[in-house]
Amino acid sequence: MQKLLAYPLSIVFNVCFFLALVIFHPILWISDRLFGKKALDRSVTLLQFFLMRCYNILGIRFTFNNKYSIDNNQPIIIVANHQSIADIPPIIWYLSKLYPKFISKIELGKGIPSISYNLRHGGAVLIDRKNPRQSIKALLDFSRRINTTKGTAVIFPEGTRSKDGTPNIFQKRGLQILFKNMPNAIVVPISINNSWKTVRYGKFPMGLGVNITFDVHKPMKTANFTDTETLIAHIETTIKNGVHS
Repeated sequence: MQKLLAYPLSIVFNVCFFLALVIFHPILWISDRLFGKKALDRSVTLLQFFLMRCYNILGIRFTFNNKYSIDNNQPIIIVANHQSIADIPPIIWYLSKLYPKFISKIELGKGIPSISYNLRHGGAVLIDRKNPRQSIKALLDFSRRINTTKGTAVIFPEGTRSKDGTPNIFQKRGLQILFKNMPNAIVVPISINNSWKTVRYGKFPMGLGVNITFDVHKPMKTANFTDTETLIAHIETTIKNGVHS
């Protein structure tokens, strides 16, 4: 019965989601071209509010548990497991003061209203997973820029989304590049739960009545770890221990 109800609600969701992206596309363009990057960041943040309301049509709720004060006077690296595209709006919305910038696949940089524009012009990095040389150079430039500007980088180190909530093995290369070029960064691990249930039936229909939770773990300083491998292992264990598949 729930899956049957999911069909009409998913149609409404997709229409509203697409309309939000289309409506905000010129808003992002105007914000960026006329008022600068800070205005673009604020417009992107506001877009996430409306995208989250679109998910509410499906009975999907977001619970963001963060009891820590994150110092944004130094570079920040947010590391999280990845289950669906529903992971992204709450991270941007609830951590809006950090203006998080994502490491994204290059395919997302074209053809998607609002999202593609923001990825190309808002400070994210687009990597071609089929081209290691491009990926490494792009990540190097990105990590150095984030370090210089004391910005916030977001990485999903699994490399692909988990289909059943069970985290995949973390790919170390991206993390290694970030840590090497941001030696005094603050790392914020986040465990995401239940997001995969929004696509439990595939791309259509959407899953209904899901409470997606985000558990922010205690921030840690990269400088407190003697080597990168120990740091990565600690982050991976922390995140995976907070995931309940």
